[in-house]
Amino acid sequence: MLNVKSSIVAQKLLNLYRQEHVIVGGWAAVNQVFVAEATADVIAALRELPTGRSLVRHIENLRSGKTPMNSIERELLPYGGAMSESITAAPMDASGWRELESLISEFTPDQAGLERLTQSPVIKKYGPEWVVAIRAALAGNTPLQKKWDTIAQTYRAYHLWNTATEILNTPISDRVRAQLQVDMPEYETYLPMFGDAGTELLGKLRTFVSSVKPNPSQTATADAVSSEAASAAVL
Repeated sequence: MLNVKSSIVAQKLLNLYRQEHVIVGGWAAVNQVFVAEATADVIAALRELPTGRSLVRHIENLRSGKTPMNSIERELLPYGGAMSESITAAPMDASGWRELESLISEFTPDQAGLERLTQSPVIKKYGPEWVVAIRAALAGNTPLQKKWDTIAQTYRAYHLWNTATEILNTPISDRVRAQLQVDMPEYETYLPMFGDAGTELLGKLRTFVSSVKPNPSQTATADAVSSEAASAAVL
């Protein structure tokens, strides 16, 4: 029987695989995680998960050198490549470009800065996928893309702060507890951005997770829950 830890890591890798389109660094970033964390037990756990076998093939290709560390074979793209294709077209007229450049240059990495940005019509027109869509529109403009990555990271950090606070302050189901275990690496990455307050919140989350006694039903439930990276998440 697979151990719970391997199942949790496998689910985390599968979440990264499914949501690469909203993660900063794209395949170059997530592929490093796949290679580093896919132990034999994790690979075995992946084979039991929906679409997990495709991820296993991708990891094997990375380790053999068949696939470069910043890429993936088209036939192994999650969702048949639909997510990648859906964010390539991001038309914007000249006035929209001027507004977007102004928003990016004037952005401040705080709650007020995010509110000013997300209330802009040029951002709203892209709906919930605004982080991914606009980064696609900035393709080829490396300086602006780097600044946009800061915006995406700030957005993700505040999203996780709010989610962590809600988890600790309200009764939650076993499936949410299981998903928290899967997503802990993201909390560990972003919450320290808030200084002492973020470190304190992260400590509470760790205590919360350690108090949870995982069981097979939690592991199975976690597969039904996707990370909320949509909207931005870590682009």
